[in-house]
Amino acid sequence: MEFIIAYGPHILILACAFGFFMAWGMGANDVANAMGTSVGSGVLTVKQAIIVAMIFEFCGAYLAGGEVTETIRSGIVQSSVVEDTPHLLVYGMLSTLLATGVWLTVASANGWPVSTTHTVIGAIIGFAAVGISIDSVQWSQIGSIVASWVISPVLAGTISYILFRSVQRLILNSPDPFTQAKRYVPVYLFLTGFMVSMVTFMKGLKHVGVPLNGPQSVLAAVITGLIITGFGKILLARVEPNPEQDRRFRFASTERLFAILMVFTACAMAFAHGSNDVANAVGPLAAIYSVIKSEGQVSASTAIPSWILLLGAVGIVAGLAMFGRRVMQTIGKKITELTPSRGFAAELGAASTVVLATGTGLPVSTTHTLVGAILGVGFARGIGALNLRVVRGIFASWFITLPAGAILSIIFFFIFMALF
Repeated sequence: MEFIIAYGPHILILACAFGFFMAWGMGANDVANAMGTSVGSGVLTVKQAIIVAMIFEFCGAYLAGGEVTETIRSGIVQSSVVEDTPHLLVYGMLSTLLATGVWLTVASANGWPVSTTHTVIGAIIGFAAVGISIDSVQWSQIGSIVASWVISPVLAGTISYILFRSVQRLILNSPDPFTQAKRYVPVYLFLTGFMVSMVTFMKGLKHVGVPLNGPQSVLAAVITGLIITGFGKILLARVEPNPEQDRRFRFASTERLFAILMVFTACAMAFAHGSNDVANAVGPLAAIYSVIKSEGQVSASTAIPSWILLLGAVGIVAGLAMFGRRVMQTIGKKITELTPSRGFAAELGAASTVVLATGTGLPVSTTHTLVGAILGVGFARGIGALNLRVVRGIFASWFITLPAGAILSIIFFFIFMALF
């Protein structure tokens, strides 16, 4: 206890540095998952994707990142077990931040699209089970989180499959795809705007002082969806069919309409990713802040200040801009061939899954979600459309990530124990 009181400010500075480093690694790796489909389908260049993601990742993290942060901060380690030894929790959360940052940097340098969520939770389980006690881990909470790693790709794949099959049925397989696209793309635009804003208004804005009840959230989401649809229709009206391009590729003009739609879904995916995954970066930092703020009282309830979410948001943006290109290529171009219509279905399916998870406080893996969504789109075209060798490699990286996070966290935990 005396250690926390005496060295609290120094520990907090160290935690902020590690938290920023981890958020930087997340931006370099996980954000590429969010934007890879836009780049792979040719809708956005890498530079444009980085600009879009910088804006909407930041907004998602800052405006809607508080709900999942609570799960990471206090839902995995039992507070009662470390009430008398708060310094162990501080060491462990410092180890979690540093271990995750190191692993994400290694993975990004090699172009591996790994799961930040896997790494963080593996790191927390590692230090808690070995450094504190096996009983300190809330295994009932872990069960639901582990279940989400299976549920999220299956759910995202199912939604994306249904979306792309609807695109095929309503638009691509019709006698006049371009005219049908003009008719139905605004409907998809409304779904995109409504879905993202609904969960955001219901769950995400409480900590910035804008609480809304159920009916108010629905009304605000409908208005937001209509505004986005109206803006999109203005852009769609400017697109005219190009007979020459259509002779070479029947859907050339139609895909240009979907390219406009995909700009909106790319923004939605970036916002959804920021709202969910900022918890991975600032959850352990929020736990350290809580202990220091309450002078060692682990069980004390402390509100997560806005500056912690801001730190995570800035770190994510910095990592994306500086080191985010490599993993983007893996997600966007190597799993299956993406066109704007396919990329739209994958992004909207993944974004829907992520924002629903954010609304319920479940820290799903964006990597799992987006890969599941892309697989769903690929299945809609047949198993031959998938590069199974790349898919197997991605699955292998998922299995490696959790133990890597745990092992690194245990090592850093005992280093901090020796140093302090």
